[in-house]
Amino acid sequence: MTRVLQVGALKPALAEQLVATYDADVLPTDDAERDAYLAEHGEQVTAVVTSGRFGVDRALMERLPGLTAIVSFGVGYDTTDVAAAMERGVAVSHTPDVLTDCVADTAVGLAIDVMRGLPAADRYVRRGAWPTDGDYPLTRRISGARVGILGLGRIGLAIAKRLEGFGCDISYHSRHRVDGSPYDYAPTPVALAEAVDLLVVATSGGPASTHLVDRDVLEALGSDGYLVNVARGSVVDENALVDLLLSGGLAGAGLDVFADEPHVPQALLDLDNVVLLPHLASGTVETRAAMVRLTLDNLESWLARQELLTPVPELLASSARG
Repeated sequence: MTRVLQVGALKPALAEQLVATYDADVLPTDDAERDAYLAEHGEQVTAVVTSGRFGVDRALMERLPGLTAIVSFGVGYDTTDVAAAMERGVAVSHTPDVLTDCVADTAVGLAIDVMRGLPAADRYVRRGAWPTDGDYPLTRRISGARVGILGLGRIGLAIAKRLEGFGCDISYHSRHRVDGSPYDYAPTPVALAEAVDLLVVATSGGPASTHLVDRDVLEALGSDGYLVNVARGSVVDENALVDLLLSGGLAGAGLDVFADEPHVPQALLDLDNVVLLPHLASGTVETRAAMVRLTLDNLESWLARQELLTPVPELLASSARG
């Protein structure tokens, strides 16, 4: 018997469809209830549906000996131990492409907001400061700015193309040069940060990119530089970011992601030159519906044909080598 297991909270539309179509169970969050469920049903679970927020670690996989696929809602999958899945022959999917436009739109919006100080200017008007304190201080323009994209994948490329429309000078750093890219390549994140006014972080999460934007990168960006992060909070050294923002070592930051979501350091909440969003880059009605549909399509395709429509890149690379 095929048993589908939901791990972690999912969008109601997705969770409801999993129950209606597959009579899916939800893995309990209470430790004792979780252990009891896995002891009784773990061997029967064929597929797990989860999200980039929760994922499936090695320990859980070991409790699911019949697991064949992990179907993840979201483009990020760093919370799933893909190496352990590959060792066990477990397929893993995610939902790329369908959220690229909305994440790129949000990155550009954050860049405009933080460089022009729009949210702070809005607060200035609302608290009645304009009539008493006069004109709002001058800000920085984004048109013509030098922009560095850290991670020129699908989302990074979409961000770059949008910023080209602002006349920005685009450069990038990725693990490898992107063939055919019209943008200048920087050999290291530090070299990229040194050369730009705005650094946009769009790389994937996971252990390989933890604190890729460290203190050295942030100091290279400098007191006139701005940071925008729509990737993962783990990619940026948040303590160093806070220190430099407080000391004037950075001009500002636009952040959609944080190290310990949903908790945001109080120091960031108190700064007017920081724009903070609650991890909503892909959070539109249209994109969420497309992500739900792709998640269900991946699950259906796997159960029917043992094929995933959008396997994670590691599986694609393994298949190409194989």
